[in-house]
Amino acid sequence: MEVGPISSAPRTVEEIFKDYSSRRAGIVRALTHDVDEFYAQCDPEKENLCLYGHPNDSWEVNLPAEEVPPELPEPALGINFARDGMNRRDWLSLIAVHSDSWLLSVAFYLGARLNRNERKRLFSMINELPTVFEVVSDRRQSKEKSSMDSASKSKLATKRSSDGQIKSNSRTADEGYGEEDDEHSETLCGTCGGSYSADEFWIACDVCERWFHGKCVKITPAKAESIKQYKCPSCSSKKGRQ
Repeated sequence: MEVGPISSAPRTVEEIFKDYSSRRAGIVRALTHDVDEFYAQCDPEKENLCLYGHPNDSWEVNLPAEEVPPELPEPALGINFARDGMNRRDWLSLIAVHSDSWLLSVAFYLGARLNRNERKRLFSMINELPTVFEVVSDRRQSKEKSSMDSASKSKLATKRSSDGQIKSNSRTADEGYGEEDDEHSETLCGTCGGSYSADEFWIACDVCERWFHGKCVKITPAKAESIKQYKCPSCSSKKGRQ
């Protein structure tokens, strides 16, 4: 695993939170969207493996760092050994719990020079996001579904057709949206990993086709109307590196 020089490590609360969010997004993707690929890479016949989330929203299954002590805290070791001895869902949930612990340890390692109020603000920002465990175990989704059933909420989602036209749907829960509701029930935000909520604005990337909270990618409904083809931050950065 490659780690950037410590001199370039995030220093401010905002920089550390961005690092945390990106690493978390990579892990969430490994345990949800890319779960079959992740499962295949965790071969119990291999040596001790770890799940890493990187600051560019990507994930990696690899051996632990060789240097001692490591430049950053290390994630749980040997996640592959229990793969075939546990129920798949329980195994993924266990990795999610360990990943949450690792993400917090990295964030507060990078924030070692923060003062008391800055550490408090950092934790508050982190706590606004659902944990990886909540996303993987569907706990947050169950809570949201329960609250949605008890009140009428508006639904606003944005998607484009092949000709680049934006299609917006805005309804109340009382009107019912049958198949469309089923379509989004398992949708997770590509940035924060949060489950679909009918009262929030969402936008889909036309390249990777992942969905995002508008607030997570800083796109408002008004701004979306003027975008012919939306590319999420990850896809935009990939194009820039080519």
